[in-house]
Amino acid sequence: MNMSIILKAENISKQYRLGTVGTGSLQHDLNRWWHNIRSKEDPYLKVGGVNDRSVKANEDYVWALRDINFEVKSGEVLGIIGKNGAGKSTLLKILSRVTAPTTGSIKTRGRIASLLEVGTGFHGELTGRENIFMNGAVLGMNRAEIKSKLDEIIAFSGCEKYIDTPVKRYSSGMTVRLGFAVAAHLEPEILVVDEVLAVGDAEFQKKAIGKMQDLSLGEGRTVLFVSHNMVSVQNLCTNCLVLENGLISFSGNTEDSIRHYLADKKIEYNFSKNKRNVSSDKARIKNMFFKNQKGEFISVIMSGQKVFLEIEIEIKSILANLVVGVGIYDQNNIPQFHCSTETISKNYDVKNLNRIFTARLEISKWPLSKGEFFINSYLRESDELLEHIEECLWLTSKKGDFYNTGKLPSWDKGFYCSYDWK
Repeated sequence: MNMSIILKAENISKQYRLGTVGTGSLQHDLNRWWHNIRSKEDPYLKVGGVNDRSVKANEDYVWALRDINFEVKSGEVLGIIGKNGAGKSTLLKILSRVTAPTTGSIKTRGRIASLLEVGTGFHGELTGRENIFMNGAVLGMNRAEIKSKLDEIIAFSGCEKYIDTPVKRYSSGMTVRLGFAVAAHLEPEILVVDEVLAVGDAEFQKKAIGKMQDLSLGEGRTVLFVSHNMVSVQNLCTNCLVLENGLISFSGNTEDSIRHYLADKKIEYNFSKNKRNVSSDKARIKNMFFKNQKGEFISVIMSGQKVFLEIEIEIKSILANLVVGVGIYDQNNIPQFHCSTETISKNYDVKNLNRIFTARLEISKWPLSKGEFFINSYLRESDELLEHIEECLWLTSKKGDFYNTGKLPSWDKGFYCSYDWK
C-alpha cells in the first residue's frame, strides 16, 4: 500500500440474512466458510439481491454494501453521505472492525478510534474517568500516555463535574461529548465519526467540527465523517463518497459530491411538531427548498447569486388573502432579513382545494456573507395566523462576487447591499 494511503477498502460487500439472527444450519455455515477462504461467492446467495428498501424483498438475503472500493490519504477528511439505508453506518462499522465484511478486505496503517453510537466503547457501571483509561488501553496506550491527555479530555467534554459518576447516569448529550473527547484526544491515526454528533447541542457540534479540522490540518490525522448535515460536510470534508442502495454512486470533491447527492432530489426538511408552533386545518407548509437559476436544488448559496425559495403549501380551504412570509436568522437567532407577500402587496388568492400550491420567492442577489442561517416561516389569512414553523430550513452562505467586480469583499460577516459613489 502506498505510504500516503492510510486506509484502503477493496471490494467490500456486506450481506445480511432477513428475518433471522443466525445464518442457517451448521452445514451451511461451514460451506460458506469453505467458499469464503477460497474467495468464492456464497453458494446460498440468490442472484440479484440489492439494498433497495423502497422495494419489498423477495429473498432471504440483502446486500447492505456491494463492491465498495476507495482509498483515503493521510490527513484527508472523507465525508460519507447518502439517504437513510444507503449503507453508511454499515460501512463505518466494517472500517471500525465492529463487524466483518462478507467479502473484501480493509487495509489500514495506525490506530482507529470510532464514535458510532451513543455510548460506544463505554461501560455503564464505570465512571467517566475509568472509561477514559479503558478506551485508551483498547487503543494500545499505556497509563502514562492516557494520564497526560486526561485533563484535556475532561475539559473538552465539559463533564468535569460528573467525571467520577458512572456513565450510566449520563444524559445522551454528555455521553456523546465524553465519547468524542476520548476518541479525538487519544491520538488515533484514523478517527471515524457517525451521525451521533447530532445528539450534541449546536455549541458542541461546532466545537467538535473545529477539533476534527485541527486533527486533519494541524496533526495530519485522517477523519471519516458521516452526516446528513450538508453544512457540516461542506465545511469539514475535503472529499466525499455518495452511497446509494449499498453502492458508491459518486466519489469526488465535496462540492461536486453534494451537488450529485442533491440532484433530482427534493431535500427533506424536518417539519416536526415541536417546530410547528401554530398550525390550522386551512393550510399547511409541506416542504421548502432553494433552487438556483438552473432549477437545481441547493443548500449552499453564494452572495450575489440569484436564488429561488419554493414553498409547497397544502390547501384545505379557500383563501382569498393568503400571506406567505419567511424570516432568515443566523445561528444566534439574530434576524437578518424578512420577506413577505404582504410587504410588496402580492398576497395569494387560492381557490383550488385539496392540492399543493407552490409559493415562489425570487431573491435577485443573495445579500448575506459567509455563515450558517435558518428560516422561520409562516402563513396568514388576513389577520389570522394559520401556520408558524421555526428552523424549517438550514442553509450555508458563502462569499461571492456580489458587486460583479471579479473580487470578493474583504469582510466575512454581514449584509451586502447595492450602492454607488457619486
